[in-house]
Amino acid sequence: MKAYLWFALKRAIQLVVVVFFGVSVAFFITNLSPIDPVQQTLSRITSRSNFSPEAIAQMREALTALYGVDGSLFEKYINFWRRIATGDLGPSLIAFPTPAMTLVLRALPWTVGLLTCSVVITWLFGNILGALAGYFQNNWLLKTFGLVAMSVQPIPYYIVAFVLLILFGFVWPVLPISGGFAMNVTPGMNLPFILSVIKHAILPACSLILVGFGTWFLGMRALVSNVVTEDYVTYAELAGVKRSRIVFSYVIRNAMVPQLTALAMTLGAVFSGTIITEQVFTYPGLGTLLVSAVNGGDNATVLAVSTVAICAVAVAIFIVDMLHPILDPRVKAE
Repeated sequence: MKAYLWFALKRAIQLVVVVFFGVSVAFFITNLSPIDPVQQTLSRITSRSNFSPEAIAQMREALTALYGVDGSLFEKYINFWRRIATGDLGPSLIAFPTPAMTLVLRALPWTVGLLTCSVVITWLFGNILGALAGYFQNNWLLKTFGLVAMSVQPIPYYIVAFVLLILFGFVWPVLPISGGFAMNVTPGMNLPFILSVIKHAILPACSLILVGFGTWFLGMRALVSNVVTEDYVTYAELAGVKRSRIVFSYVIRNAMVPQLTALAMTLGAVFSGTIITEQVFTYPGLGTLLVSAVNGGDNATVLAVSTVAICAVAVAIFIVDMLHPILDPRVKAE
C-alpha cells in the first residue's frame, strides 16, 4: 500500500506539471492573436449609440480591467493564473457580457456525455470482438468485422461524420443532423427531452464509434494472436478448460493491459476528433464553442475551453494510470 501511495503521489505531481505547462502554452499562443477584445467590444457598443470621448475612455478602462489585458505579457500571465484560481477568466467576446466559464460549463456536459459514451462503447466492443477474432481466427463473421475495421480505421473522424450526415440527413433522412435536442421539447429531466438528446447524439457518436472501433479491434486482434501462442493457453486447452474461461480469464485479461495504456494515450486524439465532429453536426459541446470563439477572436473563451480540456484529458489519463497496478498485479507500483 505504501508503494502504491508513493506511485500515486509521483503521478499526481506529473499531472500538475502537465496541466501547468499545457495551460501556459495555451495562454501564450492565444496572446499571439492580433485581435484586441477591448477594441472589438468598444466598436460593437459605440456602433449602436453616440458616446462622448470621456465615456469611451471610461469604458475602455473598465473593459481593459474586465478582460485582464492591461500590463505587460508577464503581468497578464500572472493575472491569468489568478483568474483561473477564482474560476473567472473574464467575459466572453462572442456572448458579451456572459462570463467565458459560464459558456464552457454549459457546453461541457454535452462533450463529456458524447465522449464518454463513444469511448466506452468503442473500447469495450472493439476489444471484446478483437479478442474473439484473434482467438477464433477462422470464424467468418469475425473476419467480416476485421474487414470493416480495416476499411474504416484509416478514415478521419470528420470524413465519417460527413458521410453519415449525407446518408442519414439527406439520402435517408431519419435522424437529426444538427443541434443537441429538438426545439419543441422542454429541457429537463423528462422523457421527451432525454429521448430527443439521445436521437440527436446518434450520428455524432456513430462517427466516433466507427473509427474508434477499428483501432481497438485491430489492436486487440494482434495482441490476442500473440497471446494464444503462449504455453499457459496451450496447457489450458489440453487440460480441457472451457473455451469461454480461456478467452475471458486468460487471453483477454492478459491482452487488456496494453489496451488500457493505449486508451490513456489516445484520449487526446479522441477529444480532437470530438471537436471536429461537433462542428460538423453543430452539436452544442466544447468543439462548437471553441470554433466559434476562434472565429470571433474571443481569447477568454478559447482559454477557458483549452484550460478545461487540458485538465479533463490529463485527469482522465491520471485515472487510467492509477488503475494499472490494481488491474494487473504484474505492474509494480514503484
